Amino acid sequence: MGRLDGRVAFVTGASRGIGLATARRFAEEGASVRLTDVQGAEEAARALKAEGLEVSGSRVDVTSREEVEAAVGETAETYGRLDILVNNAGVTRDNLLFKMTDDDWRTVMEVHLMGAFLCSQAAQRHMVEGGYGRIVNVSSTSALGNRGQANYAAAKAGIQGFTKTLAIELGRFGITVNAVAPGFVETEMTRAVAAKMGVEFEDFVADRAKLIPVGRSGKPEDIAASILFFASEEAGFVSGQVLYAAGGPRT
Repeated sequence: MGRLDGRVAFVTGASRGIGLATARRFAEEGASVRLTDVQGAEEAARALKAEGLEVSGSRVDVTSREEVEAAVGETAETYGRLDILVNNAGVTRDNLLFKMTDDDWRTVMEVHLMGAFLCSQAAQRHMVEGGYGRIVNVSSTSALGNRGQANYAAAKAGIQGFTKTLAIELGRFGITVNAVAPGFVETEMTRAVAAKMGVEFEDFVADRAKLIPVGRSGKPEDIAASILFFASEEAGFVSGQVLYAAGGPRT
């Protein structure tokens, strides 16, 4: 028996990386999962479906209230419920403060914060009605500060405040809200960072691994396992928490 048997989950930013690994793990644990992203969600869902997993995919821009509410509503209608939301959608527009543009700042804030707000607001309606819910937000160790990421760090720190506030507001309805803050993880996003720096990705990973106490880089599956805990029955008395999944106290 899976840890999420009978549950229905909605995962944003699910076409690749942490989001895809999370969707896969949820489905393997028995959940029906809706994968969403601005591109690639349908293809990712087809690949998982071919493995015999109960998933579906749709294009959703998390900064659009209309698209979010339509997708969340359709998911709840299709499966008869909505139990789990993972706010994972994210982008980077890295630059030093004096070079950062208004668009760099606005884009990161809208995807991370507006996206989490819209998805959580839409999902909680169904969770309150069902008397049960798990919301897991994806933050980052960058929330503690990271050179060249004033926008991303501010957004990820905001996610943590958002998480703690929702935990206070929604707990009485049987809904827990927690956050996972990954450290260095091998994803397309970190691969893009290496490319921007003009560094081979394998060298980039090796250098970062030297700074991580456990001696290796993170994989999307590592973060999916942490998200799974917060989404599970076992975490029913855990809410408003931030788990740093970084291979050490901070990397």
